[in-house]
Amino acid sequence: MSEHSRMPPLTESDLHAYADGQLGEARRLQVEAYLATDPAKAALVAAWARDNAALRSMLDPVTKEPIPIALAGPPAARATRWRQLGAAASIAVVSASGGWLMRGAAIVAPAEGIAAPSRDRLDGMAHRAAIAHVVYSPDVRHPVEVDASQEEQLVTWLSKRLGASLKPPRLTTLGYELIGGRLLPGSEGPVAQFMYHNGQGERLTLYVSREGARSGEAAFRFASDGPVNVFYWVDGHFGYAISAGADKRELERLAQEVYRQLRAA
Repeated sequence: MSEHSRMPPLTESDLHAYADGQLGEARRLQVEAYLATDPAKAALVAAWARDNAALRSMLDPVTKEPIPIALAGPPAARATRWRQLGAAASIAVVSASGGWLMRGAAIVAPAEGIAAPSRDRLDGMAHRAAIAHVVYSPDVRHPVEVDASQEEQLVTWLSKRLGASLKPPRLTTLGYELIGGRLLPGSEGPVAQFMYHNGQGERLTLYVSREGARSGEAAFRFASDGPVNVFYWVDGHFGYAISAGADKRELERLAQEVYRQLRAA
């Protein structure tokens, strides 16, 4: 009886572990032998591996970012924060390999006078915005790096890193208050994430990135994956994405207000 025949049957978990490079030699060879007989499954596992590699490339540089003043503190406290950040990166990778791919994307009628941008590249930004929302919005103790009580410091720090003047929009009239923000790594440089919450404790995040930006172009688009909805657009030198559990109508209302304030500024 061969060694492979004595091993337990393969499961979906084995395929994910293979894509993550976490299988022992014998099990890895068994998976490779199976994939050689099923091209469709082999292509799927290869896509998982590519997603993992892309997310690690996107998230690993965060450990090299300078620690903002708000994170300054005793060495033990700083170590705890970095462990939490590492765990968040792991969650993002797991989310991707488990199928966190933007589905059901639909173009929404743009605001008056706004031209439609490239759809393909913005799907990538919306995907990353959704992952960042899933990773950080549930955090009760440290959802942001710099909180709203230090907004001036937050604005100065993020503006410097993104190379442009940034200011979180005021959404109080729509029922949302700023919690704070953080810096994230992106595919085309640093990304700013602002987080808000309403009276019911529901959170939304505004993701600001240079990815896919085209000067003078913008269009509102909507994408959904499971419990996360994303309303996103590009305007000037930045792309913007609002992520939340709120429905399409609510996100459109928020996006229009954010867009109005950005244009006014």
